[in-house]
Amino acid sequence: MTAAPPHLVDLLTAIEASPPGPGIGAFFDLDGTLVDGFTATAHAGDRIRRRQARIGEVTGVIEAAMRYRFGRVNFAKLLERAAGYLRGESLADLDDVGERLFRERVRSRLFPAMHEVVLAHQRRGHTVVMCSSALTIHAEPVARFLEIGHVLCNHFEVDEAGRVTGRIVRPVIWGARKADAVQAFCGGRAIDLADSYFYADGNEDIALMTLVGYPRPVNPRRELAAMAAVQNWPVLRVTTPGKGSHDGLRGVLK
Repeated sequence: MTAAPPHLVDLLTAIEASPPGPGIGAFFDLDGTLVDGFTATAHAGDRIRRRQARIGEVTGVIEAAMRYRFGRVNFAKLLERAAGYLRGESLADLDDVGERLFRERVRSRLFPAMHEVVLAHQRRGHTVVMCSSALTIHAEPVARFLEIGHVLCNHFEVDEAGRVTGRIVRPVIWGARKADAVQAFCGGRAIDLADSYFYADGNEDIALMTLVGYPRPVNPRRELAAMAAVQNWPVLRVTTPGKGSHDGLRGVLK
């Protein structure tokens, strides 16, 4: 059995020396933080392989993703465009697909070191929360596997028959709205953000990073990395099996 790298040991030791109890929150982003890449790509790929996606859907999602990347469409529009292709489908069936794809495609992309970080917070009795802009069908299977009991994420709007309408429940959780959702969650549970942790990789997560006492960028993208350098936030670099030594953290608390 491979020994844990020293930096991972240091990080876990720091968490286990922190005050215990549910008044401390440990908030985890999903895509790029707990999982290598985007969980939604597993669903898109599955629809293509099963020939459930028409060519217009494939090109439309690619176009929307590129427009989003270059700042020409907001995240809510991107999410609703993807939801529109699933209009009329049963949410229960989509939940089953999400669980299957987790087993087949996503579980192997979990960062082992981040699983250890989740477990460390759970051992301290902290309130562990997944807060993600992903949809329930992509976020909840990961949360169940990691035994994370609280999930703040986006939801499909459904009709009285439980079928997807093609719209997303508002407000869409992303950027500042994610920070709002976390603040509302904490307010109802007496969780002090000044004593809490947030692990995330995205530039859009800066809003929430600035609210917690222990911001922990994970493989941060450019703007978040720049903010981390200015604010002297510890940066975590994580890998999946086969992509780096120890399958764990490299340069933790860099």
